[in-house]
Amino acid sequence: MKIAIIGVGGVGGYFGGKLAMHYANNKDVDVTFIARGKHLKEIQNNGLKVITQQGTFIAKPDKAIDNPVSGSIFDLIIFCVKSYDLEDSAKLFKNCVNEQTVAITVLNGVNNTERLKRVLLDAQILNGCVYISAFVKEPGIVCQAGGTCKFFFGSDTEKKNYIKIEQVLKDAGIAAEYRKDIKEIVWEKYLFVSPLASATSFYQKTFGEIMEDEQCKNLLQGLLKETEGVAKFQKVNLPKDIFQKSLDKIALFPYDTKSSLQMDFEKKKNTELDIFAGYIVNFAKEHELDVPVHEKVYNVLSGKAK
Repeated sequence: MKIAIIGVGGVGGYFGGKLAMHYANNKDVDVTFIARGKHLKEIQNNGLKVITQQGTFIAKPDKAIDNPVSGSIFDLIIFCVKSYDLEDSAKLFKNCVNEQTVAITVLNGVNNTERLKRVLLDAQILNGCVYISAFVKEPGIVCQAGGTCKFFFGSDTEKKNYIKIEQVLKDAGIAAEYRKDIKEIVWEKYLFVSPLASATSFYQKTFGEIMEDEQCKNLLQGLLKETEGVAKFQKVNLPKDIFQKSLDKIALFPYDTKSSLQMDFEKKKNTELDIFAGYIVNFAKEHELDVPVHEKVYNVLSGKAK
């Protein structure tokens, strides 16, 4: 099995690192990292150092390159890039897939499979969702900061059995689970991540500060309700207590926690605003839904976005 990990940052580095370490020198599994810049050079020269809560290890993939070789067909591609890089990353693989290729996206957002399908016409596209906090500490070093490290993937439409892929991931020590209700799993995470990312970025406040300020909390709750409304419009089967469940999750995080979107705004980097508030606003316009809180937040943040 030929596996490619594209986006060897915190998420891709952790899961890709697990795969590369376990299948080192395995003739049946070939692991390729697609990375860039100094990070790539460090991996090529010294391997990828992965610091986890269970210990530290060095992962040396079979290949570490910046561009897949045209005509080299992969059996499995795991997309771990930022949302704004998804289409460009997928285009790198247009000549590296066939009808047997499985591509899994574990990005934030709820419409990634549709976006991938428009680029990789021949591949089998599966949705994914991971629960991990990880980051690139410095070139060649990835650090897991927290999270359960669970890796959910699946499809609501594909009728094939993907248990073999699940086993390949599990054998590498990844807490992987193939699910046919992946849409609900992805949306459940999105209902927590998206409103909180938008609220923390709008007010430039931490999780704890948002929850202790009545005005901030009201805006967060408004974003939550509107996001839940869009999910219901799309007939996503979510738990009845999803609103309170999403709010309760915030209490599990340290007071000073910031969302990744908020930190990207602070650092004046590219942001994933379009998959959070932007997605809700655009979907609502297309289907004539009312999302005034999202419109307010998006109008302000889009003026600050890089």
